Amino acid sequence: MLITRPGPDTRHLGSKEDSGGNAARPPTGLDNRSQDGGTRAWLAVFGCWLALFASLGFMNVLATFRAYLTTTGTVHLSPGTIGGVIFGYASLSFLVGIYVGPLFDKYGPKWLILGGTVSLVASLLLASVGTATVLTLVALAILGSFGSTLLYLPSIAVIAHVFSTRRGLATGLATTSTSASGVVFPFLLRALFASVGWTWAVRIISLFCLVLTGAANFLITRAPTLSKKTEEEEEKEEKRNKKNTPGFTPTLLATFCAQLASFLALSYMSRYALFREKFGRAAGASEVVAIANGASAAGRVLVGWAADRTGPFNASVGCCAAAALAALAVWLPAAETVTTWGAAVAFAALFGLASGGAASLVPVAVGRLCDTRQFGRCYGTCHAISSFLVVLATPVAEQVAGRGGNRGNYLGLAVATGVLYAAAAAAFAAARVTVVGRRICIAF
Repeated sequence: MLITRPGPDTRHLGSKEDSGGNAARPPTGLDNRSQDGGTRAWLAVFGCWLALFASLGFMNVLATFRAYLTTTGTVHLSPGTIGGVIFGYASLSFLVGIYVGPLFDKYGPKWLILGGTVSLVASLLLASVGTATVLTLVALAILGSFGSTLLYLPSIAVIAHVFSTRRGLATGLATTSTSASGVVFPFLLRALFASVGWTWAVRIISLFCLVLTGAANFLITRAPTLSKKTEEEEEKEEKRNKKNTPGFTPTLLATFCAQLASFLALSYMSRYALFREKFGRAAGASEVVAIANGASAAGRVLVGWAADRTGPFNASVGCCAAAALAALAVWLPAAETVTTWGAAVAFAALFGLASGGAASLVPVAVGRLCDTRQFGRCYGTCHAISSFLVVLATPVAEQVAGRGGNRGNYLGLAVATGVLYAAAAAAFAAARVTVVGRRICIAF
């Protein structure tokens, strides 16, 4: 039987005195009922779902953009440059989070989400001008990254403010939109590319995103009540939080390893499918990615529900270990010998289930280590570290995959993915031991 250990930011909120008789830190302005949900909280989760579908979900289908631009010559850029733009977009999206997080802690989500809506739609409209290479670079690498982060991080942070005991489930449900977009967008884009071409396809998608994010602006209205502090008090609190956050460093390391492994696998899964003898067509590659994203959605919900009972760190260890097993036991043998559709489907489903669960638990785990009012800063730091993994992912994957004609060295890529996920599981376990010790029955 697991002993539930409450997060450090939930039980003390709203109390007048701490155990030592000193005045407690000011509450967030949320009562106990609102911290466990309520109608407005679940509407906010739906708004977060819409915002995430339109923003970060695009990172799951960037391979579709890359494949189309590379094969059709729509823009006058080399394949290497196109790949650099795509990964630059992802890298900047994470890096901007270190600034967006503190802004959320101080001002709430309203203006950040509005700014994200404008930036994302503008980036897509500029990217639709396929012959203007400079505009394409600016749209995808700068405006798009700002828009994605301004929508993504506040959406995740809002959930941390309106849920406590069901935070894992709420986060899992909200983040299924990234997986859903990975299923919807590839098929939608293929149909639009075939019927209206690049320019109008991207413009239609931009209108679609405008509708989604516009609705999110009205639904995500429940900002935390912000306490007024002097600059000196804010500096003291920030120093205290940095000093008294055990387990944060191994959690950052685990996040880095898990996200790097996920990018290595998902970014090259479509290429892997194309190189198999029986999937020598673009549709086969898209279907493999869609299966992985569909399984990822299921994993986010199931693992989020389980994490509320077993603890996010316990669940994260299990998910990362399962993802490592999928890479080493399923992908590794298939990388050189198996050329059947079943092998690709099995790996995509198993890997998607485990990696999706691990990804959705990162904000929940970070929330266990910090005060809710500092969640934006702490989670933004995780995003900043993740930017390094995106920068490293492209050259590392290119070196590991090799350039052997039409058959890359996916054996090495499978090994790298498995080892990184195993390292992530070990780092999450180390973070857990740092905070609660070696007591196995603690739900943490």
